[in-house]
Amino acid sequence: MRIQEWPSAERPREKLLARGATTLSDAELLALILGSGVRGHDAVGTARRLLAEHGPLASLLEQPPAKLLRMRGIGQARACALKAALELAARSQMAELERGSAFTDPPSAGRYLARKLRGRPHEVFAAMFLNSRHGVIAYEELFQGSVDGAEVHPRVVVRQALQRNAAAVIVGHNHPSGNAEPSPADRAVTQRLKQALALIDVRLLDHFVIGDGKPVSMAQRGWV
Repeated sequence: MRIQEWPSAERPREKLLARGATTLSDAELLALILGSGVRGHDAVGTARRLLAEHGPLASLLEQPPAKLLRMRGIGQARACALKAALELAARSQMAELERGSAFTDPPSAGRYLARKLRGRPHEVFAAMFLNSRHGVIAYEELFQGSVDGAEVHPRVVVRQALQRNAAAVIVGHNHPSGNAEPSPADRAVTQRLKQALALIDVRLLDHFVIGDGKPVSMAQRGWV
């Protein structure tokens, strides 16, 4: 049965308009982005299959375009739509943070960094510069490296913190391998950054490592 033949109250578009986007399942929301299904499957059925094979939803959306294009039912237009939806969510979150919303819980920073850095083919080291209330002043990607690592210079982070009159900094980088376990080098650079920032009275609040799963917080490990 095509979606057009479903009862009106069960169709994703009508359901969203009548009851709000929060009432839709992940598959229904994904179906609205896809727009249509593939041969033998409607949009919701196609979305359910994609989630079953490549989910959960966050993992699917964070796949790089090259991987999305290899999934049955996703061509260039749909891959672009999925990546655009993810980027809109990230920009919306950053806009709220830039308006002065404080990080009241550390995982919120990790989630934001994961949206920005997961799926990159090379290591990227980024910093979030915060004011005295821990509202975000700016997000900057400061270093990029090969798949083996990014060379981080604490003096660059210190200079950027001074230019923005930051009171605190949260940093993060991705592991293209997907393994988010911090390496000895990650722990060492965290300590160098902490010491360098302390000289200008700026706190290093956390260093997140982004892989395929949940971001790893070095502060929660007691390493910051």
